[in-house]
Amino acid sequence: MIEARGLVKDYGTFRALDEVSFSFDDPGIFGIIGHNGAGKTTLLKCMAGLIQPTAGDLVIEGIDVRRNPARLKEMLGYLPEESRLYETMTVESYLRFFGDIYGIPADECRIRSDKLLSSLKLDPQGKRIGELSKGMRRKVAIARSLLHKPSLLIYDEPTSGLDPMTSRYIIGYLAHLRDTMQKTILLSAHNLYQVEEICDRVLILRQGKIAAFGTMDELREQFGSLSYHIRFVTADPSALPHSLSFEEESGEYVVIAESMDDLNSVTAAVASAGGTLRGIESRYPSLEEMLLMIGK
Repeated sequence: MIEARGLVKDYGTFRALDEVSFSFDDPGIFGIIGHNGAGKTTLLKCMAGLIQPTAGDLVIEGIDVRRNPARLKEMLGYLPEESRLYETMTVESYLRFFGDIYGIPADECRIRSDKLLSSLKLDPQGKRIGELSKGMRRKVAIARSLLHKPSLLIYDEPTSGLDPMTSRYIIGYLAHLRDTMQKTILLSAHNLYQVEEICDRVLILRQGKIAAFGTMDELREQFGSLSYHIRFVTADPSALPHSLSFEEESGEYVVIAESMDDLNSVTAAVASAGGTLRGIESRYPSLEEMLLMIGK
């Protein structure tokens, strides 16, 4: 279990984290989102033991992070947003170097490295890291973070700046780590669609405070109910009731109904005006819409 109680982080007179408290059972993927400057990276760095909170308690798997950061590092794999790799080293020598740091025997390190590179579909062919694409370098950084078999992974923007195909692959790989390797993953991301897809729980920060926390279903209940997006075509939109508010999108008209009664009224009005329904989509608020509701 991961538990934060009253976390505060001050930088002079600026309060980056303000009484942040939550708990999260593992294994699973825990997303931290918010606008720029909300405190996401600060919170992740506190949880990784890279910076000390000004006040509050943080306990991970029974380890008090403030009092025993060395124990935490044994079980932690950390990936910063900008992973600075040693570009003159080959991938193999780079992983071997970190294997030495972690105290992994050379033969075991080679076996682990080969398995990780294979699982990440990365064949460096003896290339130096500086010769690799950004997506391949990110995979190398992920392999490094997993080399010592940590149970907890903290990834800050793991898909930032990557092409869509590599980004999708890494998101799928994180799901694999959770589902088959029983890893606990804490991540921040600006791609909110990926957060919705992969995260078991989401924490939304606003100005260093928790604005919302829960599963996607819990957040949807908190921020709004089910709505219906009705798409239709009509040759004469002026025949529709003046009270009906709609928008035109790509040659179709769209009306949003907030209840089943509204849905029935809209479909009846469209039929009476000689229109044709093209589709009805039921929707809950997205994370992007939730962030807009919360504001900066």
